[in-house]
Amino acid sequence: MRNIRMLLQYEGTRYQGWQRQTSSGNTIQGKLEALLGKMCNEPIEISASGRTDAGVHACGQVVNFHTNSQMPVDEILSYCNRYLPEDIAVIEVSEAAPRFHSRLNACGKCYCYRIINSKIPNVFWRRYALEIPEALDLAAMRKAAELLLGEHDFKSFTSAKKGKKSTVRRIDEISIKEEGDLLTFTFVGNGFLHHMIRILMGTLLEVGMGQRMPESMTDVLNACDREKAGPLVPAKGLTLMEVYY
Repeated sequence: MRNIRMLLQYEGTRYQGWQRQTSSGNTIQGKLEALLGKMCNEPIEISASGRTDAGVHACGQVVNFHTNSQMPVDEILSYCNRYLPEDIAVIEVSEAAPRFHSRLNACGKCYCYRIINSKIPNVFWRRYALEIPEALDLAAMRKAAELLLGEHDFKSFTSAKKGKKSTVRRIDEISIKEEGDLLTFTFVGNGFLHHMIRILMGTLLEVGMGQRMPESMTDVLNACDREKAGPLVPAKGLTLMEVYY
């Protein structure tokens, strides 16, 4: 049996997230599995590097699946892009090692969160960036971001319910790039908890608006209490950029 690896892009606006749902066929995984099942003439189950939430986008989602089909990888690529919806695309298809697993073998990820910092709406970024009209203190936000780097218990920055899984993660980079009114926040780390980046962004925005001090990041981390962190920002600004192996 072959193990096929794919690199995907998708605009998450109209989907109920990545994960297949019994109550809805409108998921990225559901659309792709239905198409691949038809192509391979057998049930297909896809594993992804991570489950993006409803409204989250991806430039570099990595997935894999096993199949008995002997269709060449270039034909798989062509078939998928011929029949997938226009907001989902397969960028690369390759043969993977038998034991390759897109999630279990991942050692890091890069996400971007984009903000239009302007009182004037930007119609071209309305699906991909959060609009913030208030002026932001980027120097204070960068100072706060530095305190989040390294390995910490990020329990304060997740919506996940209490469980046995560790909430310790390592963040290697949080950078802020300015291009006119467009601000791009890049997060690189060895893994991210449920809603972690969106809560980190909500907390950093509070710093940028002067609602909390940069130094408060240390207290929030130490509290291990979701109530101490900032709000969950909308999904539309978040994009999975790359997965590292």
